[in-house]
Amino acid sequence: MSWAETLMILLGLLLGSFATGLPVFIAFFAICIGAVFMLFGSNGFGLVANSILTATSIVSLSTVAMFVLMGDLLFRSGSTEVLFDAANRIFDKLRGRLYFLVIALSTIFGALSGSIVAVTAMLGRSVLPSMNQRGYDEGLSITTILSGASLAPIIPPSIVVIILGSLVNVSIAGLLVAGLLPGLLIATLTGLYVWVRIKRNPSLAPEDDANGGEDGDSLGWLLLKCVPFLMVIFSVIGFILLGVATPSEAAASGVVGALITTALYRKLSLKFLTDSLVEAALLTGSIMAIFAASSLFAQILSFTGASQGFLKFFLAQDLTGLTAFLAIMLITLVACMFIDVIAYMLVSVPIYAPIADAFGFDPIWFWAIYLINVTLGSVTPPFGYALFALKAASPTLPMGKTYRAAWSVVAIFAIAITLLYLVPGIVTLIPSLL
Repeated sequence: MSWAETLMILLGLLLGSFATGLPVFIAFFAICIGAVFMLFGSNGFGLVANSILTATSIVSLSTVAMFVLMGDLLFRSGSTEVLFDAANRIFDKLRGRLYFLVIALSTIFGALSGSIVAVTAMLGRSVLPSMNQRGYDEGLSITTILSGASLAPIIPPSIVVIILGSLVNVSIAGLLVAGLLPGLLIATLTGLYVWVRIKRNPSLAPEDDANGGEDGDSLGWLLLKCVPFLMVIFSVIGFILLGVATPSEAAASGVVGALITTALYRKLSLKFLTDSLVEAALLTGSIMAIFAASSLFAQILSFTGASQGFLKFFLAQDLTGLTAFLAIMLITLVACMFIDVIAYMLVSVPIYAPIADAFGFDPIWFWAIYLINVTLGSVTPPFGYALFALKAASPTLPMGKTYRAAWSVVAIFAIAITLLYLVPGIVTLIPSLL
């Protein structure tokens, strides 16, 4: 069997198993164990055991558990409500302020959860109905929600970045902070898009929305109540930037900060802590199982010669660096319309890594843009799963309108990726300072 046949069969079986709705780690292990038995017989099961042990013994993956626990603690603490009130007051005098509020909140929430689905569902359920009631354009509201939620895996701290850094053997600290400026760039471009749309068509935002704020605490008091949360973010990102802590140490300090924040908001209890620990343990276990199965899949591709065969075929096309870059990004965008972000990363990274090395792409720069493109696939019609998460959160929302709004997000991200390609320093500036 040729390398191409092996690669197509393995990928076809894997994607087909994903389409059945099986949990990702079960699909991965089923295909991998079946492939090992068919290729190597019962003697190959030693490879399975060694691969699982090696993959799950990587020290940097301990950061995943810390980030998961930190995000769960902060969401349960009620700090998100405090942030919502503060951001609402800051944008109080701005016409169409809820659009900008969504962008700001999704940027913050993305840093907390790292999950596009979680942020999309939360904003779709809590913010979208309020925007509709106040006379905001539903299509533009959807665009801001989807664009903002897409920043979740990009802006640190991000579990997805840690998994990606572990897969490609790139500095996790560098890859984490590399998402800061691109994330802020995308948020800025989204804000500019909204501003231009409102300038051209003022009816997209209710006229009286900019006339006054809501009663409640003063802005100063609201900002003061945000201080504990902001200190948690600094304890993670700030410690990494200052070189004080490794990502694992910074994540641990973030958990401590989240516990202190929870106590300050008077939400800390034994049940609260138990629920958070159980939720974090379940999610972390699932991630570790997927990672182990992916490592085994990469080894199977290597042993069968599929990885090297695809690399030689790709290089034989005599592509330029730009053409190769565009080809990888286009394949990634299309594939991620159908596949979970982490699942696609675990399948594609072992294939793309030698290609990126062969063309001499800066690893931090290339994988940061790859992550942004993977994220974009999650909101791209017709099968981006964030679209269905928004539909589930707002059942009366027409899918046609959601699809139309999502294409604006695709355009915003395409502009951002183009800028990142032309000006690599946007990605590499902060990592170079570490």
